[in-house]
Amino acid sequence: MATDHSRTVDGEPPDDPEELLPEDSVLTLEEYLDMHAAVGHRTRYELLYRLVHGGEMSPTELEAALDIDDSTLHYHLNELVDVGLVEKRQRTDRGQDGLYTYYRATVFGEMTLTDGVNELIRGELAFDDMYDSSSG
Repeated sequence: MATDHSRTVDGEPPDDPEELLPEDSVLTLEEYLDMHAAVGHRTRYELLYRLVHGGEMSPTELEAALDIDDSTLHYHLNELVDVGLVEKRQRTDRGQDGLYTYYRATVFGEMTLTDGVNELIRGELAFDDMYDSSSG
């Protein structure tokens, strides 16, 4: 698990975490923290996971995949949309059911998932492998 301390002074992290942000950052530290807090809920993590690895999906597809009811689904999708991890799109082409909505992960959603929670899981697996090989 790599840690990037590229914004350090004399090899030490800055005193103020705000200084970790790029000078021209499009997000505030609070917005980054909100993203991580949002994905900390299991249902939202599973929604984001499906959207990152499965591509765009309609609410009906997500309901079926997670086996949750419509109101629960929309509550959690709205949370993910509000923090910028998922975007809600309206299809412009008409299908049999007319226009419909679909959701997809944003770049921030993909990075939060793959470089956040999934990286922690991979780190634990690497640690387990290291520990198992050194104890045997």
